Amino acid sequence: MIAVIDYGAGNLQSVVKALNHIGCECIVTDKKDEILKADGAILPGVGSFADAMDCMRKSGADKAVLEFVQTGKAFLGICLGLQLLFDGSEESPGVQGLGLLKGSVTKIPNQNNTLKIPHMGWNSLDILKHDGIFKNIPQNSYVYFVHSYYLKAENEDIVAARTTYGIDLDVSVQYKNIFATQFHPEKSGEVGLQILRNFIDITKGV
Repeated sequence: MIAVIDYGAGNLQSVVKALNHIGCECIVTDKKDEILKADGAILPGVGSFADAMDCMRKSGADKAVLEFVQTGKAFLGICLGLQLLFDGSEESPGVQGLGLLKGSVTKIPNQNNTLKIPHMGWNSLDILKHDGIFKNIPQNSYVYFVHSYYLKAENEDIVAARTTYGIDLDVSVQYKNIFATQFHPEKSGEVGLQILRNFIDITKGV
């Protein structure tokens, strides 16, 4: 059973549909006891950093995530769900994130107005870690992005994949039982579905 964490901000249905499509049993919940009982947990995210953290604190999802990660069971953050794992974001100065990982989250630079911001569409991955959620994922696979802010991890060893959009962006991290993607695997076709299958296998110890 996978817990899809519902903290009251964002559409979770695309994630649920993708999990159902690959035959994964899941529950959408904001209840800490249900999250902690799950074999794995997914934190999707859309919208602003501040709004998301406010909703998480009001619902208690922030504490649920911190406790779940401490269990050692596999955890996956998606899009804003990746950014929330860090201390904060330039998007919302002074708002404290979950602080599970270290790095900066800043706006994608748009020198000479040559890029469209938000970055929306398909980009290829430079995969650095060919295990975990990227097991059997071919190098340069295309995945789907929607974001204006990007991660620069403090510790490059946790970076699992990058893409180039004007500059190199850290778009996935793997650290112990924490996995996260800036892109949307649930909207990334067969490649994204395989990433989700890999995550499910990790929750099963495969």
